[in-house]
Amino acid sequence: MPDEIEILTIEVGSTITKVNGFNLADGGGFEHVAQGFAPTSVTQGDVGLGVQQASNDLESRFGAPLGKPETFVNSSAAGGLRMTVHGLTYSMTARAAREASLGAGAIVKMVTAGALGDFELEELAAIHPNIILLAGGVDFGEKNIVLQNAEKIASLKLPVPVVYAGNVALRKPIHHLFHEVGLELLLAENVFPDVDVLNIEPLRHLIHDVFSRHIIHAPGMARFAEMTHWGILPTPGAVLQGAELFAEVMGDCLIFDVGGATTDVHSVTEGSAEFAAKLVEPEPRAKRTVEGDLGVYVNARNIADMSGDAAWEARMGDLQAIPHTEREKELTRWLCARAVEVGAKRHAGVITDLYTPTGKKQIVKGKDLTGVRWVVATGGALTRIAGGADCLRAICTGAGKYLLPPKDARILIDRNYLFSALGTLAQAYPEDVKRTFARWAEREGDLALAELGEDPNPR
Repeated sequence: MPDEIEILTIEVGSTITKVNGFNLADGGGFEHVAQGFAPTSVTQGDVGLGVQQASNDLESRFGAPLGKPETFVNSSAAGGLRMTVHGLTYSMTARAAREASLGAGAIVKMVTAGALGDFELEELAAIHPNIILLAGGVDFGEKNIVLQNAEKIASLKLPVPVVYAGNVALRKPIHHLFHEVGLELLLAENVFPDVDVLNIEPLRHLIHDVFSRHIIHAPGMARFAEMTHWGILPTPGAVLQGAELFAEVMGDCLIFDVGGATTDVHSVTEGSAEFAAKLVEPEPRAKRTVEGDLGVYVNARNIADMSGDAAWEARMGDLQAIPHTEREKELTRWLCARAVEVGAKRHAGVITDLYTPTGKKQIVKGKDLTGVRWVVATGGALTRIAGGADCLRAICTGAGKYLLPPKDARILIDRNYLFSALGTLAQAYPEDVKRTFARWAEREGDLALAELGEDPNPR
């Protein structure tokens, strides 16, 4: 056991606060030293209470005071950024903007395409967004509708930042428009600068910056912003950042976080050459989707209703936030399996037939997952119940109607929930994060070992 902890990651989640201690290992990479947990204390008026309790828990496991380690923070305690997205065409700029927003950890509450109407403006105002994203038009393309949308949004005078990520030819007039009414406007590169060209990374980084400014308004969060030189990352953005580095060293990946209320799905893959020519719309290499109706506690009954399985619906009386009995665990395992199945199919591309004057041809809409080599569970019930690996294995069926991971994809269970912590560390230590992932690849077997944590109850 080392004498001190060199690096600390703090994750202030919506329900649980986690702290992880790391040291730089000989030869590169990180040694995971200790971990602590506590309930998030945002409802008590100060998230710092939960952080202190989690730190105390870590110290008791480590056996020594923390000292003054280099600190990194990610959080979803303020509920994420509520965002509305307004583009020119849904299949292009509105969709691209939505992809960038989700990848940055935002909660997209509204997506519009084309000219904004009065009812849409009323809905926008009622949402009380934390940020408004305006996009539209390839560079030097359509101007009028995008400019009109900017004028209508400015007329609402909502006291929130507006990000413009559309036609570069409109940057100056739109900047002038919002400056005249005293509203903050942030400029990002066009998310769709040309036909079939996605450019979402600059927008994703800008949304991270806005998140960092917003999150410090959660009670007690400001002091944690002062503890780190790296800002506060949104937790989903940290997971996606970790996934991108994981894919660099280990191969394309698909990552699930099945929670009580939602299921997050992240993928990093270009897909396979077989289906690339059949894609009708470009997809980002790194993609995140959030299934707000798939959760194993808050939304468990929704999953049961969706399945149409009367036998399992009749067992909903066994539902527990933390299952203890075998019947309770069986129900949670079944709910996890259904959440993974539905979440994977919503995230994946679909093969459909298109009838043309020259005959029928196959096209692909959505993300091709057939190139995925690793399917990972991180956090949530999927990493804590026996049989979590079976839930992931079940969706590895390859190309059918849905373009899912192949049958020989490898399964990892991130039982210690290190993806978000390592993704946060990637801001300063990307090469060491990659080296840590590379060590995982050196392990043998289908289930995750070592840093990932062994499954204590394999089925």
